[in-house]
Amino acid sequence: MIRPLLLTTVGLVGALAMSACDRSNEGASVSINADGGNVLGAINGETGEMKIDVPGFQGSVKLPKIKIDTSNFDLNGVRLYPGSTIKTLNIVGNDKSGGLRVAFASPATPLVVRDWFAQRLGKVGYQVHPEGANLIGTTDENKPFRLELAPDGKDQATGTIVISG
Repeated sequence: MIRPLLLTTVGLVGALAMSACDRSNEGASVSINADGGNVLGAINGETGEMKIDVPGFQGSVKLPKIKIDTSNFDLNGVRLYPGSTIKTLNIVGNDKSGGLRVAFASPATPLVVRDWFAQRLGKVGYQVHPEGANLIGTTDENKPFRLELAPDGKDQATGTIVISG
């Protein structure tokens, strides 16, 4: 059962690297973890180095930095707030649970971003409610969902989306 996950992991890391190549100074870091939290594949957003460590194969390669934005990510069709960029993407998968953690930056205040997400996620089956500047609830598949937002200078926010279960 772990072998299909490993093959999918390697394919996903490669696909992300090739579909979102960017030669700018900013890049997103991506990691895919499984088997008790061991990192199977990762892309360092600062250096562009991609590492893969799966049974029978280990390697690393230098790639152009990748930049993941609203066109590269969605939750049931809901993209990130317009103009946002992803800083880190962490996918966790194993036999007992899995999850997703995405850290991003948005060009709007935390409350504007929160309300924007609340309106759109509600339309695709998420059950969420505000808790301060955050959104708490469940996905359309009844998995725990949390959107944590904080100010980052004037009229900007940093956020983290966490889906677990």
